[in-house]
Amino acid sequence: MMPANISQREARGVFAGISDHGGWAVVVTASPEGALPDRRRIELVDADLPKIPHHSEAQSLPLPEAVALVERVRASAERHSVLALDALAGDFPGRIRGIALRRCPPLPPTIAERITDYHARNNADWVMYRQALAGAAEARGWRVHWFDAKKVLVEANQFVAGGNLDAHCPELRRQMGPPWTQDHKIALAASLVAARAD
Repeated sequence: MMPANISQREARGVFAGISDHGGWAVVVTASPEGALPDRRRIELVDADLPKIPHHSEAQSLPLPEAVALVERVRASAERHSVLALDALAGDFPGRIRGIALRRCPPLPPTIAERITDYHARNNADWVMYRQALAGAAEARGWRVHWFDAKKVLVEANQFVAGGNLDAHCPELRRQMGPPWTQDHKIALAASLVAARAD
């Protein structure tokens, strides 16, 4: 929930930066001024389903069964993405401008090809979750900003006081309390860059 001490000005026009993993993600919202209204962990798949099916479970199944499994995980990811963004929108009514997600590498067009191609299966699960989040955001009319994970921390430096995100983060960690991990830092940087780019 949004802390009571966050002003209307700070809360207006926030972007949600997302650092995703297999089946879950860290979400950090920040205003263009660098205020940190909210951070949360979101689950992106049902607990009884595999988190990285392309890379793991599908590899030991006959291909039709493997494709069906990935389809079930994808459908679950889409449902969870909608629920997660609904919750975020409920906490920031009318104030979310968009989300920031890591750029996706190119992949073959079909699930079967993604399962059988070595490079693709090592990336397809992450792409699946990002696409689910992007689709849920676009359905709400939110902008989707795609960021380069290798550059976003440097790019964000220009948007914080003193031009140093590393110096800015300890104060945010003090204000918000634990946890504060590299995922939170990346998500914060992504939200700042997206807000300024919009």
